[in-house]
Amino acid sequence: MARLVFFTGHAGAGKTTLALRAVPRLHARTGESFCVLDKDTVYGAYSAHVMGLLTGDPDDRDSPVYLENLRDREYEGLLHIAAENLALGVNVVLVGPFSREVKSRRLFDAAALGVPPETRISVVWVVLDEATARARIIARAHPNDRYKLAHWDEYRKRRFDPDPAQYPALLRFDNTVFDEAAFERLIASL
Repeated sequence: MARLVFFTGHAGAGKTTLALRAVPRLHARTGESFCVLDKDTVYGAYSAHVMGLLTGDPDDRDSPVYLENLRDREYEGLLHIAAENLALGVNVVLVGPFSREVKSRRLFDAAALGVPPETRISVVWVVLDEATARARIIARAHPNDRYKLAHWDEYRKRRFDPDPAQYPALLRFDNTVFDEAAFERLIASL
């Protein structure tokens, strides 16, 4: 049974950093390899080109044009790539916000994701308060965050904090200050 591990959460939470830190530990614990699919790595150049054509801003990853025309296609593509690997028995780690998919609970349903039914799915929600996330986004100075920062009040309305009581299968990891022991517990639960 192949594993599908999601590292989800809002911008600036540290999803990619944690996923890349997790994979060698997962490999060491299980003896299994993991394919890492980060939304920004897989679709970054493509989306930059399309957004440049559509809006003149290749770095836009948060405007209504992006959200209505590319966002869902990127996630569909990631899930198709994951499904192909999982069908071959290859473990997959997917990295991206996936906030809509967490909110709808789609990420917990193999059939809704289009992955093999026996896939072991784990969803990590990387927790970070809004002020710290914004500070980290400013500090990293990535061009893809420009629109988000310029329209922060609009962006922040889409942020949500999944209630553990309503999302019991969600593995929450507070990344405000990295805690090695808490991370080891997370790895053990994956």
